[in-house]
Amino acid sequence: TEGKKLKISCYWKPVEFVALVPCTEETPSHCVIVIRYNPEVHKICFIFPNGDKYEGECTRISSGIFERNGSGVHTTPNGITYIGAWKDDKMNGIGRLTHFSGAVYEGEFKDNMYHGMGTYTFPNGAKYTGSFVENRVEGKGEYTDIRGLEWSGTFHYTAAPGLKLKLQM
Repeated sequence: TEGKKLKISCYWKPVEFVALVPCTEETPSHCVIVIRYNPEVHKICFIFPNGDKYEGECTRISSGIFERNGSGVHTTPNGITYIGAWKDDKMNGIGRLTHFSGAVYEGEFKDNMYHGMGTYTFPNGAKYTGSFVENRVEGKGEYTDIRGLEWSGTFHYTAAPGLKLKLQM
């Protein structure tokens, strides 16, 4: 409230900040505001037994095991690189996955899969931009072929009936 000071009592718990704030000036009741934070975010560099390497943020889960959570870079010995968001030890959120073949996916991930909006660029330079569902092109999108012709329409995995060519005039 403007011109009046509110008395706030606060205390800390290991995983949250709690503030008791009066809800209104007329009542003695209080609202509880909880701001969660995680003091256990660690920056690590870890090399897996298979030679994969992860550099980035992780958290310790209740069992004491570290999981990739936050942002990080995962590389494999054969040239695959993922740069982006992690949640629950999986690629989740926005990221970029580069394959040793030269193919690149940039966009949304869910549980280690292309899921949401993204762009997949093929090794030959062709690219698809649009919706993905569990690693498959699914829904509205645009495809640019190797000659630079742009096609738009609805895609269903390997089929795209009724694509329309965008004319350059």
